Amino acid sequence: MKIAGILLLIFILQMSQSARGSLVKLINNGYEDIVFAVNPKIPESEKLINNIKKMVTDASTYMLQATGNRVYIRSVKILIPNTWNSNNSYNRPKTESYDKADIIIADPFTRGDFPYTLQYGGCGEPGKYIHLTPNFILNDRVLRIFGPRGRLLVHEWAHLRWGVFDEYNSDIPWYLSRNGNVEATRCPLSLSGLAKIDVYDGLSTKKVDCMIDQSTGVFEEDCEFYPIVDHNVQESIMYGQALEPVHAFCNDKSHNKEAPKEQNRLCNQQSTWEVIMKSADMKSSLPLTNINVPAPTFNLLQYKDRVVTLVLDVSGSMSGSDRINRLYQASEVYIMQIVETGSRVGIVTFSSSATIESELVKIADTFGRERLKALLPKSATGGTNICAGVRKGFEVNKKFDGSTYGTEIVLLTDGEDAGISSCLGEVRDSGAVIQTLALGNQADKALEDLSTVTGGLKLYATDNIDANGLIDSFSGIKSSSGDVQAQSIQIESTAMTINAFKCLTGTVTIDNTVGNETFFLVTWEIGIPTISLTDPNEKVYGNEQFVSDTVSKSTRLTIPGTAVKGPWEYKICNNEVADQVLGFTVNSRASDPSVPPVVVEPHMNSVRSSFPTPMIVYAIVTQGASPVLGLNVSATIEPENGKITTLQLLDNGAGPDIMKNDGIYSRYFTSYTRNGRYGFKVRVERKNKTAKLARPKNEALYLPGYVKNGVIFSNPPKPKVTTDDLLLGDFTRTASGGSFIVTEVPSGPLPDVFKPGKITDLDAVFQGQQVLLSWTATGDDLDEGNASRYDLRMSHNREELFHKFENATVVDITDLKPLPAGTTEQFNFTLQNITIKNGTVLYFSLVAIDKVNHISEPSNLARALMFIP
Repeated sequence: MKIAGILLLIFILQMSQSARGSLVKLINNGYEDIVFAVNPKIPESEKLINNIKKMVTDASTYMLQATGNRVYIRSVKILIPNTWNSNNSYNRPKTESYDKADIIIADPFTRGDFPYTLQYGGCGEPGKYIHLTPNFILNDRVLRIFGPRGRLLVHEWAHLRWGVFDEYNSDIPWYLSRNGNVEATRCPLSLSGLAKIDVYDGLSTKKVDCMIDQSTGVFEEDCEFYPIVDHNVQESIMYGQALEPVHAFCNDKSHNKEAPKEQNRLCNQQSTWEVIMKSADMKSSLPLTNINVPAPTFNLLQYKDRVVTLVLDVSGSMSGSDRINRLYQASEVYIMQIVETGSRVGIVTFSSSATIESELVKIADTFGRERLKALLPKSATGGTNICAGVRKGFEVNKKFDGSTYGTEIVLLTDGEDAGISSCLGEVRDSGAVIQTLALGNQADKALEDLSTVTGGLKLYATDNIDANGLIDSFSGIKSSSGDVQAQSIQIESTAMTINAFKCLTGTVTIDNTVGNETFFLVTWEIGIPTISLTDPNEKVYGNEQFVSDTVSKSTRLTIPGTAVKGPWEYKICNNEVADQVLGFTVNSRASDPSVPPVVVEPHMNSVRSSFPTPMIVYAIVTQGASPVLGLNVSATIEPENGKITTLQLLDNGAGPDIMKNDGIYSRYFTSYTRNGRYGFKVRVERKNKTAKLARPKNEALYLPGYVKNGVIFSNPPKPKVTTDDLLLGDFTRTASGGSFIVTEVPSGPLPDVFKPGKITDLDAVFQGQQVLLSWTATGDDLDEGNASRYDLRMSHNREELFHKFENATVVDITDLKPLPAGTTEQFNFTLQNITIKNGTVLYFSLVAIDKVNHISEPSNLARALMFIP
């Protein structure tokens, strides 16, 4: 194999291991191609771009110092939205996009300019993106709160790239140390400071010493920690990068293992520097001997109109399992309702060769959509030449402005093609994004390589027409410009076999964040059903109001203007003498250009896995940058053949869900049935109760001020952000999560190889002479089922319990029968032969054991401290 081919395969392998899609490379100690993306709602500002450049330049110098001269920033790309004026200095992007950017600049929707990094993986795993607000970039007043922007960027980069966590805790800002001292949650412990609270005496506000709360033993609520600026203390960036002397991460010598911070909980009490040094970046980067590195270079990129060509398989195999008709049906929905106005769309079909069915048509009105719809294929014959279709798609896209850079191809096929690898190099170099859609169980397993090398979606639909998979997949192919208000949001998608003369019934809610360009789509298998759709004002829509297409076996009602908010009841009845599959799909767009809709973003932790490595299903539910809490979220996972698995995703801070109430719902998936593709879909629902918005987790630390030469320097007051008024009514969302491939699944019954998941939220408190323990139950297989029993240990010595769990004192917990995974467990017991007095500290940890004696990792260490007022 040629060297270029080997390098391409290595690139595909590396890209396929992560679902994040970052394009960053670390070459000879320098990070290249870090992508910043400016949201299209942000007004044009030259100052914004200049401040980004200065921030990155400062960050590069600070990063080099913080990492012991190991890494710095060599090059950055800034994506300029097409809502800004064009400029001759702007280049054309290739596969870079807003939704795959490393750092996004966007308004928060809710108040506040706190930077944060979206993290959903465990210790050492990369995050998804860094979020900065335009006000943070433009307004120098924030520098007093967060410190220099470059320093803050390095703090967030450590979250994003190296998977470390904060060394402060806004929920538990103070704790009692084992020697009885009240300490601020921080690292290092040697960073001293003053505990002060603001008191108004009727004339002015003064800072006075904080009082001990006699019920907790720590300082009263609203007490703030003012660190003393001491040039002998140089750590930690993950606590106070804003402090002028700080330029290093806490290491194994300075790390504060006792503090109740996320770094300790999620990283087994490792210091941030230990975790960073275990990263692939640091393992491949020896300290530079010459630290005179060049300043970062910047490439400004501006995307133009969206250009997308549908490249559709019409080979002979598409005539089976009703595939060509389903292709027409789903493509028709995409063209008529999903693709955004202003886009340019072309159509190519391929079998043994490829044909241009339509050159690019600008979607400006219904006429343009109808024109494209008329050219969709309706018959299938011939062989399968995927590369011919792709090359013809490039030909169409190139006619927009002479380049394929930044354009898209939606490639649908059901067949195998031994020559698919022949165009991988062309695809990688094209600068286009290929969204692949595999249909049925015979689609080539190398198909996803085309989307992997271009950063495209990997979608999959089975031949099971009960699942609406093809329509759902097309509904998930949206613009990646960051303009979520322009996107079509899937509100409902359901399909099932309905017996003769029976009905499909239900309710779908048009919530307050959507309502424009709403359509209700009904599909059928044999004959058109009788439809009754009732809006919240009791207006009834029947078949006569729907527009039918007998070719696509679908009928559609489009609501002009903004649809009525509230519950819509539907009743779709099968009038045939035979059973048939009936489907119901509802899509809508944002009703207010200034209010983002609630959206769900589903994905897996990886797009490829091999048994017995478990997969993790994620669904991120947000409105703007605000997490949405209190939802029922489920994932339906469908293999090529075999049993469909439904998982309830949780945001409870247990199992794979690292943080409670951050709007990221997750669950392990281990129910492999066979090798091959798996597709999945997520459903989000909130009915009869009120969903709540929250502040993002991982926000940068607000420093109230600092002490220098004995003088307190105060920062502006922390913005008071309440979420009490951030309430949402009933709503539903559905979304395709794409596909993933599993290999090495053994034939026959699967062996029991999964141990119970690690418990990460064990808590312990004294109640008189008793200790009350609580935690979230783990399962028999990770977070599924019930563990068989627990093994609980305790010790006066934290290090002994942490390093030699099996040597610690056993606590009899045999009477406790483990509850189902995700349930709150509680256990209390009376201490025997131990004298309890004021200041007594005990540490606890436990493991779960399953029915074949697989043992989980020891839980986090829980500390119980006796405090007597």
